[in-house]
Amino acid sequence: MHDPANSDAAAQGRVLPIHWGPSVLVVAAAATLLFATPEAIRRIGHAHSQVEIVQASQRLAQGTVLDELNEAYRDIARVVEPAVVHIGTSGRAPSRRGIRPYLSTGSGWIYDEAGHIVTNAHVVDGSERIEVQLYNGESHDAELVGMDLRTDIAVLKIDGALVHPAARGDSDGVHQGDLVFAFGSPFDFRFSMSKGIVSGVGRIAGLEDIDYENFIQVDAAINPGNSGGPLTDVRGRVVGMNTAIATGRGNAVGQGQFAGIGLAIPTSMIETVVDQLIETGEVAKGFLGVSVAPIELATAMQDRDPSMAYVADRFAGSGALVTAVTDGSPAERAGIRVGDVIVAIDDNRVTSRELVPALISSRRPGDRVVFEIWRGDRVSDTSEVLHLEVVLDRLAAEVNHEGIVRGLRMLGLLDFDTHTEETARRFEVPYRRGVVVLDIDERSSLAEALPEGSVIVAVMNQPVLNIDDFFTRTGRVLMQMGRGMRVRDLMLNIVDPQGREQTVPIPLR
Repeated sequence: MHDPANSDAAAQGRVLPIHWGPSVLVVAAAATLLFATPEAIRRIGHAHSQVEIVQASQRLAQGTVLDELNEAYRDIARVVEPAVVHIGTSGRAPSRRGIRPYLSTGSGWIYDEAGHIVTNAHVVDGSERIEVQLYNGESHDAELVGMDLRTDIAVLKIDGALVHPAARGDSDGVHQGDLVFAFGSPFDFRFSMSKGIVSGVGRIAGLEDIDYENFIQVDAAINPGNSGGPLTDVRGRVVGMNTAIATGRGNAVGQGQFAGIGLAIPTSMIETVVDQLIETGEVAKGFLGVSVAPIELATAMQDRDPSMAYVADRFAGSGALVTAVTDGSPAERAGIRVGDVIVAIDDNRVTSRELVPALISSRRPGDRVVFEIWRGDRVSDTSEVLHLEVVLDRLAAEVNHEGIVRGLRMLGLLDFDTHTEETARRFEVPYRRGVVVLDIDERSSLAEALPEGSVIVAVMNQPVLNIDDFFTRTGRVLMQMGRGMRVRDLMLNIVDPQGREQTVPIPLR
């Protein structure tokens, strides 16, 4: 194409500068490399990398968002670490070679200024001595205040220490995707910290030794030794307690090596249990009075109850199907019916039937709880969503253990309960924590070995602090028996009214 500007310049006898385009420069560079020696090429590449390093270093020196993240992580560690403790336990346990001593470790966190410490029950269960190490290296012997085996929560206490209690957050405000931090002593690497996100909430893992599950699932690294340590949010507030991990071996869940799924008990459950253990040494759980089943069972139950067919055909979503309501229970008084579907409890979505007892157990007797209920009417072919308020009663310890109570009564053990200072005065015996025999059939074979006023302090050498412990430990022995464990007698460790310690066998068959 003709360029007028170039024509004018030529006419005037001027020489125009030549502009090398990018393509020409590329060709020139290629030509240089073509005739350059390998050593020259290596030096050119090194020089180019050096320029990039210097430029990147200058940018980093000016500060980036990573510096802010680093400082934030350090601040979380500064806030939380003084509240974290390392727990060492010792005791004796049965083995193939008889009773042998053992040492074990775990983690915990400081709950209040009085020196109360929270950890998992399985960290300290059965221990004869518990030692707590603070972040500054101080070690203190700890007293077991109480534990709730059914939620795997225990409370310890140390005296004479200057402590920094952990700040506690609201676990109900924890959501999938939130950044969280796990603290503890994994593999005895004490006062460690790991980072991850919340993978899910309201998880049920099917742990054999925990009756009430409502876990926060995280991908922060949790390993053996982390149990009992705090899980915190981005402000260093405790929102859960590290408890178990999925090991990656089939469906195994427990204390194996971390495989990306950690489970933590939420603070909403922890605070209810811990406050009661501190106040009374045992836990009173809320009682609703319903039996629930997975929604999928509605189809199988429609022959027995036609209303279930409507649930199977019309309800879509997750929830727990009400299959029975106890007469005179809080649920009946509030208007909950068989065939209702519990969709939410206090705005917590019910994704499985197991969440119903877990959420109710984290409430105290007398608490008001709002249920979101789906209810269908097959006659009018309509459905509605109701919000019903329930005032909870106290869950009796023998609920879900009727078989154990019936069996013991057949053997002559007619009445028993948590031992208190009052019952100690009634029977004129020293107070010991455990379960006191209130009534025994004088004609039974147990009458001589278990007179009234005797205190059951252990089952199979495992400590019993209250009636709930007694039922839980006995139930576990029976469960193991059903799986083929060769146990013929339930061994009760007791202290009789004269203060003598002995072991009493209770026949299981």
